[in-house]
Amino acid sequence: MSTSPWPENPVLVEVERSGFLESVHRGSLVVLGADGEVLLAAGAVDRPMLPRSSNKPVQATALLAAGWVAGSAAELAIAAGSHSAEDAHRERAAAILGAAGLTAEHLGCPPALPLHEATRAAWLVEGRAPDRLAMNCSGKHAAMLAACVAAGWPVEGYLHRDHPLQRAIEERLGQAAGEPVSAVVVDGCGAPQHALSPTGLARGVLSLVQAEPGSPGRAVADAMRAEPWFVAGTGREDTALMQAVPGLLVKGGADGVHVAAVPGGGAVALKLDDGGDRGRMPALAAGLRRLGVPAEQLAPWLQLPVAGGGGVVGAVRPSAALAS
Repeated sequence: MSTSPWPENPVLVEVERSGFLESVHRGSLVVLGADGEVLLAAGAVDRPMLPRSSNKPVQATALLAAGWVAGSAAELAIAAGSHSAEDAHRERAAAILGAAGLTAEHLGCPPALPLHEATRAAWLVEGRAPDRLAMNCSGKHAAMLAACVAAGWPVEGYLHRDHPLQRAIEERLGQAAGEPVSAVVVDGCGAPQHALSPTGLARGVLSLVQAEPGSPGRAVADAMRAEPWFVAGTGREDTALMQAVPGLLVKGGADGVHVAAVPGGGAVALKLDDGGDRGRMPALAAGLRRLGVPAEQLAPWLQLPVAGGGGVVGAVRPSAALAS
């Protein structure tokens, strides 16, 4: 008998090659209606997981509540995003720091090379070393530091769980999710990461698109949708999906997590058990179809091609459990 604490979640995504079922991706996925009621629950949607960067949109509302005033929609979008470190991304993160009288030396995230392939290749040719501003979470860290300055909190130790900023973020995440944060661990960028269920994650992001104009939640949602390139970057899924579906708010997270919300429609949140990226978009797109998003807007993500011999021989597609 298995002693794993993980339940046997259903298959959410199938990988078919030349008519042969090659692989499957199990996980949990929840679809909420505009009123927050559960329309679809596949798998353990109430079991805590780590949303990773999918927590960032709600986290950003805590920074605004602390007194940080973003200089532009782009600055607020990058504070809630996971950028690719293209030139304007790094410049925007540096501008947030500069406005607060800080520099990249204050960042607590680790140095990294750009995620954007062409930018990274140019850095490698030039022999440039990894840089903290190039880390995909540097926008969030810059805004965290700026919020500390605005609130009169020390910038030293801003990543410690007991720092006033992190206490405010933890409280805000639980409030938006409608459930307490069940664990706090260290994320890849060094900041505290807060465990929530897929249902709680969906509730929190839905609350942003349905918040009153002028509120912190609506400000974050509006900025991300107005400046989707600063949420991710060139060729990235979150950017392309928000450009394709008017009004959609979407944020991916590492280890197989994604969340999206449609104003007046509802929200979708998912976690793939294997932590991989391949199945996220077909599963997310299938959830959005349940909310009435037109198939033609989601076509690039509902099925992904499986290559073979220089052609397409199969597809990564939602399972029958998600297909509408």
